Amino acid sequence: MAKTREQKKEIVEKIEGAIKGAASSVFVHFKGVTVAQESKLRRAFRADGLGYTVAKKTLMRRALDNLGHEHQNVPMDGEVAVAYNMGSNDPTLPANRIHSFGKEWGPEKLVILGGIFDGKFVDAAAMQEIATIPSLMVLRGKLVNLINSPLSRLAMVFDQHAQKMSS
Repeated sequence: MAKTREQKKEIVEKIEGAIKGAASSVFVHFKGVTVAQESKLRRAFRADGLGYTVAKKTLMRRALDNLGHEHQNVPMDGEVAVAYNMGSNDPTLPANRIHSFGKEWGPEKLVILGGIFDGKFVDAAAMQEIATIPSLMVLRGKLVNLINSPLSRLAMVFDQHAQKMSS
């Protein structure tokens, strides 16, 4: 059933609000995704504080035009969705999750078309690079490990020296 003008306006406003309020947004082409896979993706996104919206390409383009983003060189062929941050403060998370689901399901099912990162429209190659950056929690863990490593080694040296002195 065709959507009324008011329904289309509401969809465009929803997409605009999602893109405007998000730290980053990723445009995704999906094909051959089953209902079970889509449900799994949406559940995982909700748990991570992410949103995922499927809309007609013309409505997505209209929302991007209203926000002033240059998107003419993004190939929006087939089924298109947008993944975006809602409650997460990690700007790489939407791209990272799409990338991981794409690896799990196969590259022909989920393809990153481009996105908006740091307020700028980026192409698919740049968004793919962003998708491979480890999450904020992983980076924090690596930093803590890096800071803690010399201290733990020093403690082991002192422990070995103390054991040697006591024997």
